[in-house]
Amino acid sequence: MRILYLTHRLPYAPNRGDRVRAFHTLKLLAGRAEVELLSLVHDRGEAGQASVLLDLAKVTVARVPKWQNRVRAAAALPTTRPLTEVLLDAPALARSVRDIVERGRPDVVLAYCSSMARVARLPLLRDIPMVLDLVDVDSQKWEDMAGCSSGPMRWIYRREARCLGAFEASVATSACATLVVNEREAAVARRLAPRANVRVVANGINVEYFRPTPGAVRKPTVVFCGVMDYRPNEEGALWLALKVWPLVRARRPDATLALVGANPTARLRSACAAEDSIHVTGTVPDVRPFLWEAAAAVAPLRVARGVQNKVLEAVAAGLPAVITPQVAGGLPPSIMPACSVRETAGAFADAILELLALTGAEREERVGTTRLQSLAWGTTLEPLWEILTRAARPEMHTADQHTGDQEARSCSALQERTS
Repeated sequence: MRILYLTHRLPYAPNRGDRVRAFHTLKLLAGRAEVELLSLVHDRGEAGQASVLLDLAKVTVARVPKWQNRVRAAAALPTTRPLTEVLLDAPALARSVRDIVERGRPDVVLAYCSSMARVARLPLLRDIPMVLDLVDVDSQKWEDMAGCSSGPMRWIYRREARCLGAFEASVATSACATLVVNEREAAVARRLAPRANVRVVANGINVEYFRPTPGAVRKPTVVFCGVMDYRPNEEGALWLALKVWPLVRARRPDATLALVGANPTARLRSACAAEDSIHVTGTVPDVRPFLWEAAAAVAPLRVARGVQNKVLEAVAAGLPAVITPQVAGGLPPSIMPACSVRETAGAFADAILELLALTGAEREERVGTTRLQSLAWGTTLEPLWEILTRAARPEMHTADQHTGDQEARSCSALQERTS
């Protein structure tokens, strides 16, 4: 089977949420099919990583012209076109699709996130079955962010929620199957596109990769990992640093807070500059050492869609976590015994202090009640292969078809299946 995989970021290095799922999806597919990867890239550094993936797929990249797209986004404001679509565009996309199809027509297109579904609607791909990995419903995220904003940004977020929601509904309905990471997102997707074939394909975790080294020494450190210029992460980090952390330090003067992740904004650095107990790291080559020396993890997001991989990774690294209800709503039940769910600053601080007071044995007992092995990527992504196979089968000349395989189904038949 030949699969064309469309991604809005190069799925390497798997150091942020959108890349993690895409990378493990690519690994799964590469072991079973011939994969063409067509990915947007956003800078030279990202483009330079493409060669790492050549053992998994034939790789084509298209560079996003960031500044030109921002000008085009401003011009698109009076229209109904989603800004996401404008900002995630590249002049070379159409030419790249033509070159890929000339090398061999794909049996199925897998589009990662709604921003890449429009590529599957180009003339050369329009008649090829498409599976849309929506992951989470971005339009709902923009609506959530509008509710937490004011002034012009509230209008922009609400506009994006409306325009992107209409596009998501259209592409989800036309896809053979639309994938999301959990039942919360599935409910939103079904309301948005009642005729879509919505299926849940959960995120996973590489348990062995994050397993702490034997004898790891834990410090009274609290860690929050995330790309820090992503608005929900930035807002969560500011709330944590300004509202929660002073309450923790008042009772645990020895406690430290590590905000670990790329691109911390000037606003975040400025807010934390006067507090010696807060360490804003910026980009790090590996988050695991920070997880392995901490005593607790936090996910203080007020806006959270999908599954927060940062929580899965922290628990796999041996850390209990304090999380908001918004984060908890997207997590698998098997992870919840390691999590304390709190909403207000005072309650969040109390829960952090409780975790800092745990002995090593108590911490291990708290985390040990989770069933992490059930979340291995090979297990959680397995349904994706069946979905792609069923979508592609009418396009394939396989031995199954030559023997009259009665399981072959058209894309329309797949859409009629309930999830």
